[in-house]
Amino acid sequence: MDNTTKFMQLAINEAEKARGKCSPNPFVGAVICKNNEVIAKGHTQDYGGDHAEVQALKQAGSLSAGADMYVTLEPCSHYGKTPPCALAIIAAGIKRVFVGIEDPNPLVAGKGIQMLLAAGIEVHTGTLEERISRQLEYFLTYISKNRPFVTLKTALSLDGKYAAEDGSSRWISNDASRKYTHKLRSQTDVILTGINTIIQDNPMLTARSSAKARQPLRAVLDPFLAMPIDSCFAKSMHQYPSVIYCGIDQLNTQKVDMLRSLGAQIEALPMHKGLFRIADVMEHLAKMKKYSVMLETGSGVAESFLKEQLVDKCLFFYAPKIIGGSMSPLNSLGISSITDAIELKDISFKHFGDNLLICGYPQYR
Repeated sequence: MDNTTKFMQLAINEAEKARGKCSPNPFVGAVICKNNEVIAKGHTQDYGGDHAEVQALKQAGSLSAGADMYVTLEPCSHYGKTPPCALAIIAAGIKRVFVGIEDPNPLVAGKGIQMLLAAGIEVHTGTLEERISRQLEYFLTYISKNRPFVTLKTALSLDGKYAAEDGSSRWISNDASRKYTHKLRSQTDVILTGINTIIQDNPMLTARSSAKARQPLRAVLDPFLAMPIDSCFAKSMHQYPSVIYCGIDQLNTQKVDMLRSLGAQIEALPMHKGLFRIADVMEHLAKMKKYSVMLETGSGVAESFLKEQLVDKCLFFYAPKIIGGSMSPLNSLGISSITDAIELKDISFKHFGDNLLICGYPQYR
């Protein structure tokens, strides 16, 4: 491995420290090197705090002069919550900058690189580009498609069932898988489910990976406001951020007032034949600057997202159990021929004790 690749990999590792902690900013890593030795590292801080480049520059101090910087995403060139990172790099006297990927955000989009070049700084792009693009998949999807990146997560038996015939599903997955799910929740902007999941499973949908875990926005699709007031979700709305999507005709009901008094944000959307347009939900979440959504839901909502080709990533946990019965998670997806199957690419596997996680990216026809 050459030094350029090695130091960019260190920047990638540094960026991971900020995953799920700085949204809506992308999580970025920066490494400063001199004489082929690392002298400073930095990653994006909480929203409104320092970006990765500034963190690294502060750590390096005067040693930054004449040094090289490796940064996973193009340095910003505009004033937002913080001044442009490109100006900080120029002022510090950095000699060369290695950029993993260019920032597609129209506010940047090459302007940061041009600012560095105009100041006489040598700039190289494209190191570990594919790996960094995968790391920043949430951010890149939001910028390119103006909607959150959507992950479908589910736990299944070996024969593909999410519950037994009596509806019981606790617990298909093991403790290690559930702990990992809580970690995923803390790294995700929104956990989205349907009202049937709330009624049947009574979930909290919170991140309990640690006492200080970042909590996602909990979103429920509830067209007719069937939310049980005594549910775990409703009873915790004052404590955890929660949004309930209902039909426009439900907006002036007493139930809305009651749910709002319990801490819920109520958003009314138009419906067609008793269903929301998934695109409307995505549009609203995008306006809230939510970059990532994880679906933890039953078949109806999951199928709606898949039919609209809005699932970007699948996470299927398989447990060594055979349940039988009819509880298939996608039994109404409407695929009648194997030739029409949704195939996944870039498959990866991870073991959690006797559970197996399969991760893949849907390819739509």
